Amino acid sequence: MIRLCDLIFSFLGLAVGFPILSILFIIGLIDTGSPMFRQKRVGRYGKAFTLVKFRTMPVSTVSVATHLINASSITRFGHFLRRTKLDEIPQLWNVLKGEMSLVGPRPCLFNQEELIEERRSRGVLQARPGITGLAQVNEIDMSTPVLLAETDARMLQSLNLKNYFKYIFMTVAGKGSGDRVR
Repeated sequence: MIRLCDLIFSFLGLAVGFPILSILFIIGLIDTGSPMFRQKRVGRYGKAFTLVKFRTMPVSTVSVATHLINASSITRFGHFLRRTKLDEIPQLWNVLKGEMSLVGPRPCLFNQEELIEERRSRGVLQARPGITGLAQVNEIDMSTPVLLAETDARMLQSLNLKNYFKYIFMTVAGKGSGDRVR
């Protein structure tokens, strides 16, 4: 049932949000010259997939976990996108393709080995990664790999339709601030 909800909401979100996505794309083109950010991430079963987001930093910014980036690397428009969580909307395409879910553990980078191992040992990698989840609404980010993996595992053990909608609603309502930057 959750996968069906993912399909319906991601399709509707992309279809209805197309005019907004187009405007954000054009502004991002002016802001960074390359509005879309693509990055290999750890997906279900530990397999690679390409995550898509709106770019919030210059193209030249090094590709590392967000908590390792200096806040001055984020553009003014990027700050707006992150604060409103609009940078995440293109991930609806990843959800539609089945690489992600709306709710699940945030996909990490392959160089975040401690987090990958913690997630593997708790069975977290068996799930599709998500746009939001329990860790995100409680402001737990990838800078605390053990706590994040424990929280992801706890979320997956109790994930049902009620909690699925709860995490989505909490995210849309502004709960959680996303990954920290220095």
